[in-house]
Amino acid sequence: MQTENNILTDSYKREHSYLRISLIERCNLRCTYCMPEHGIPLSPRSHIMTYEEIYQIASTFVRNGVTKIRLTGGEPLIRKDIGVILKKLASLNVELSITTNAILVDRFIETLKENGIRNINASLDSLDAEKFKHITRRNDFKRAFDNIHLLVKEGFNVKLNVVLIKGFNENEIIDFINLTKDWPIVVRFIEFMPFNGNKWDMSKLVSYASIMDCAFKAFSKTNIIRLKDAPNDTSKNYKVSNYKGNFAIISTVTNPFCDSCNRLRLTANGQLKNCLFSSEENDLLTQLRAGKSIEGVIQKSVLMKKKIRNGMNTNKSFSNEKRHSKNRSMIAIGG
Repeated sequence: MQTENNILTDSYKREHSYLRISLIERCNLRCTYCMPEHGIPLSPRSHIMTYEEIYQIASTFVRNGVTKIRLTGGEPLIRKDIGVILKKLASLNVELSITTNAILVDRFIETLKENGIRNINASLDSLDAEKFKHITRRNDFKRAFDNIHLLVKEGFNVKLNVVLIKGFNENEIIDFINLTKDWPIVVRFIEFMPFNGNKWDMSKLVSYASIMDCAFKAFSKTNIIRLKDAPNDTSKNYKVSNYKGNFAIISTVTNPFCDSCNRLRLTANGQLKNCLFSSEENDLLTQLRAGKSIEGVIQKSVLMKKKIRNGMNTNKSFSNEKRHSKNRSMIAIGG
């Protein structure tokens, strides 16, 4: 049970029960908002957590109150020991889920089921094959789309993550919402966020307000139902009347949700990040390999967490490129 003195409670009394673990820095796609054009320097293999170390660290978090773990990458399914990792983490008393680009997911349907994974976030930023090729720098649209459909048919709870970028895919908002007519999925529109090397600026932002304006014009306000958000939810959730699925908006830029944040992030090389936008990290892996307790390091990181977006509480400060240049690229954070 969480208490006021729990190592996962920060100075604003936010209790952190959700851990996102990046398994790998590599990916089989090269999405422009995630990976810089010329890639990133990869950590030496010896610096990447082994499956035993992932399990040890995760166990410490679960002991202290984490109830949900999401596995991310890069692309987690390209890690060769993914099956072992899933089996180890599935033995913990925790809700286990995964984020994937879906390129390889058909190979792991039974593995996912065997380890109790029912909730899957899949990334797909366009329903147009040429646009998909442009943003991912790979020609794998059909494979990704078919595998997302396969997940739906196999009964997984699928959330489809769509990063919106002005001038690129904002004209597909209605097409994505229409997927929810027959598919019992949640399409989540994500405001384009700044990370090192992704050439972000505010002019490329498709805001929460503009997404809703688009939806209201297409379906009318009377046909769009505002759903109740789950506790600690990052998204504002909606449904078109009589559609099987839902749609949602993650408005990190224009309407941040930091006051209810319960998330911590562990990078593939064992660094703990207390905020997606923080360049400051705390080294758990070196401490673990030295045979020392990592709980003090965890508590230090949690207590350092700032109230809003690592201290960037205005659009002016958030738009300052220098505030993001020392942070990792998204591919090395894991989302």
